[in-house]
Amino acid sequence: MTAPAPSETRNGFLAGMGAYLIWGLMPFYLRLLQGVPALDVLAHRIVWTVLLVVLLIAGLKGWDRVRAALRQPRLMLLLLASSVCIAINWLVYTWAILAGHAIDTSLGYFINPLVSVLFGVALLGERLSRLQWVAVALAALGVALLTIERGALPMVSLALAFSFGIYGLIRKQAAVEAPTGLFIETLMLAPLAMLWIAFTPQGFTGWPAPTLVTLALGGVVTAVPLILFGVAARRLKLSTLGLMQYLAPTMVLLEAVLLFGEVLDPARLAAFCCIWAGLVVYSLSLRRPVAPGPATR
Repeated sequence: MTAPAPSETRNGFLAGMGAYLIWGLMPFYLRLLQGVPALDVLAHRIVWTVLLVVLLIAGLKGWDRVRAALRQPRLMLLLLASSVCIAINWLVYTWAILAGHAIDTSLGYFINPLVSVLFGVALLGERLSRLQWVAVALAALGVALLTIERGALPMVSLALAFSFGIYGLIRKQAAVEAPTGLFIETLMLAPLAMLWIAFTPQGFTGWPAPTLVTLALGGVVTAVPLILFGVAARRLKLSTLGLMQYLAPTMVLLEAVLLFGEVLDPARLAAFCCIWAGLVVYSLSLRRPVAPGPATR
């Protein structure tokens, strides 16, 4: 396979940076909606995303791909499962930011890559080198330290890490382009979202105009980074994209501590240090060849 042209690589890098910068700035958007229940934010986000992606698919003349996807029962089941996972992820993230737990969301997305590694071993028959097992053990140690100090599992962080890890695993099996997949996922969630909005006191239009506009922007902040990420994934090396994924949780951590007044207590700092060490070890391990695992479908 020939290497992408420099212009393609540059465009992919800019698209990837755009995606991760938007995700990194997401807490600022959500904090504009303080006072709005997290379920209301989620429901509006789903509805407005459907409408935006409809316009996108129409502009790209992508309805043939949508119809082709709808005729595949297995794909529909996969997208139904992925839609549930991403809805849980969005809801937990929204609630956490609105409740002042941005640090916990950052921790979750630092854990997520190593959760994906475990899924690869447990479900896809992938093999890990010794260094990679050390990386996973360091992440587990970080979670254990936080659990011992608090007397309970860091549920927000783990819910985000596992819901997005399962989402990524399912979407890896679902052969569908990002706009088409996002449209079908949100379309499946839209009836429940619309019912929820219809039965809330504010309904669809009962919020003040600035709040309603901000809720509508949920479609933009959902669809745009996913589309940019899709562009980047096709043009960049996986290793480059892998390093870029730490930009968003790093931004959220800095925002939480420096701007939102959250406290990075010793237990959470210890957990972060263990997980960061695990990520460094895992990144170093990628330089070494790993024995291939059994063939997977």
